[in-house]
Amino acid sequence: MNKVDEFRNYRTKMNQVILEEDNLFFKRFFNLDTKAYEEGALDAKTKEMLGLVSSLVLRCDDCVKYHIEKCHELGVTRTQFFEILSIGNLVGGSIVIPHTRRAIEYWDLL
Repeated sequence: MNKVDEFRNYRTKMNQVILEEDNLFFKRFFNLDTKAYEEGALDAKTKEMLGLVSSLVLRCDDCVKYHIEKCHELGVTRTQFFEILSIGNLVGGSIVIPHTRRAIEYWDLL
């Protein structure tokens, strides 16, 4: 199994574990997260790009991977991807560089 499949399978499995607990907070939070990225005044692609920048700044590798996948699915080009990374590094500072390395590696796997 490759790294992309490993990430997807783990995420799916653990999200299922969380949701099977029938915890109202997590059900509502997951629903809010899903709804927030749907088409609205901003298109889904723009929202995913914003999510990717935010995830880089917060240094959450799982979130970065998730938003990279969504950006990739929604047609973000490699050139656009590097501009997104540039904004994340500008806002987040040099501490974001290791996450940028892993982000590029994951993009290339896709």
